[in-house]
Formats: sequence, C-alpha cells, structure tokens
Amino acid sequence: MFKNIFGSVMDPERNGLSDVPKVVRFQLMLALSFMWSIIFCISAGIFVWLPGYMLAHVVLLLLGIFGTSWIFKTSQSTPGSQ
Repeated sequence: MFKNIFGSVMDPERNGLSDVPKVVRFQLMLALSFMWSIIFCISAGIFVWLPGYMLAHVVLLLLGIFGTSWIFKTSQSTPGSQ
C-alpha cells in the first residue's frame, strides 16, 4: 500500500507530471523538492524553537500538499504538454 502511494508521487512515470516532457518534469520535480525542503526546515525550526507553534507546522504542510496537487493538476490540463 505505501509503495503504491509513494510511487504515485515520486515515480515520474506514474505521478501527475507524467504527461509533460522529461525536461519540464525534471524542472518541476526539482522545484517541488526545494519547496518541500524549505517547508520541512521551517517546520523543524519552529518545532524545536517554539513548540507552541504546531499550527504553523500544519499550515505549512497543508500548503505544500495543495501546492503539489495544484502543480500536478495544472500540468495535466496544459495543452500541448506531450
């Protein structure tokens, strides 16, 4: 089950970016990796620095999930993506 979930996000042949050219797919996956790295660094810093700010951690996590979903859906609906 977890392997399927992981593959649906991380496998470039199965995720929402599978319809775009490989170069664009690589660029978008790179941008997403930077975005998630920043989100987790900020979240870890907030958690260690001020444990009372767990709401900020949840908001950042949700923004990352919605941002990733938006990029996947936008890439699928872009005309001429193949």
